[in-house]
Amino acid sequence: MGYLNADKKQELFANYGKSNTDTGSPESQVALFSYRINHLTAHLKKNKKDFGTQRSLLRLVGKRRQLLEYLKKVDIERYRAIVKALELRK
Repeated sequence: MGYLNADKKQELFANYGKSNTDTGSPESQVALFSYRINHLTAHLKKNKKDFGTQRSLLRLVGKRRQLLEYLKKVDIERYRAIVKALELRK
């Protein structure tokens, strides 16, 4: 079993999306990306020379950033809520 199975995805979508099948909303996607980013960050702390994973991590961070920028532009309240829920900004 991987770190991200179907149950974990449904839990993320239920917590941050509108329902556990809400895979398309920006909030649920940002939550999924954040979970994957945290996992890859922990992996890279142990495996410093894994440059393939490092590249994947950077792509994920970029995708999450694009989604957050979109959400900020469209609905600032939803943006603030997801940033606070995921504790993204210090």
